[in-house]
Amino acid sequence: MRFHGRGGQGVVTAADILAVAAFKEGYWTLSFPMFGAEKRGGPVVSYLKISESKINDRDEIYEPDYAVVLDPTILSKDVVNGLKGWLIANYPDLEKAKEKTKWERTITIDATKLALEILGRPITNTAMVGAFAGFTKIVKLSTLKETIYEWFEKKNEEIAKKNVEVAERAYREVEKYADKLRSSIKTA
Repeated sequence: MRFHGRGGQGVVTAADILAVAAFKEGYWTLSFPMFGAEKRGGPVVSYLKISESKINDRDEIYEPDYAVVLDPTILSKDVVNGLKGWLIANYPDLEKAKEKTKWERTITIDATKLALEILGRPITNTAMVGAFAGFTKIVKLSTLKETIYEWFEKKNEEIAKKNVEVAERAYREVEKYADKLRSSIKTA
């Protein structure tokens, strides 16, 4: 999968958290960012490979099964370049997201609103990790919550608890309509 966002939003952290959670569940994982001259606020891409067998290919992912967009301001046709599967985007309106990307297999969540409500800051990485897990079921919610808590508890236990809450709320919100959305795409 490929993660898109801006420097300072936790794009790399999002991929790393999912890598650790998937590893805990017995998968082989590889997570790595694409670095250039990025600065806080500049576009950032991070990659994540999850496999049931050893991962030998360490190249960038040109044809991801999933693209996850953390920042609504970068939502465009560029984020779906090479995409084979689903776009999971932080965007408040599903139809407008599809219009911007010209990608039918899109699922959205207003992760910014959720992060502001719970964290008090527009840092959407754990919300998007929760949304991804709620849609794909690649990792269990319990494993994801444990991983997020461990990731953030070193900084501050309260921040850890809030990030777990953000992820769980996003997971549940996306889970509610994921199957219905998948079905509507298959029959369309």
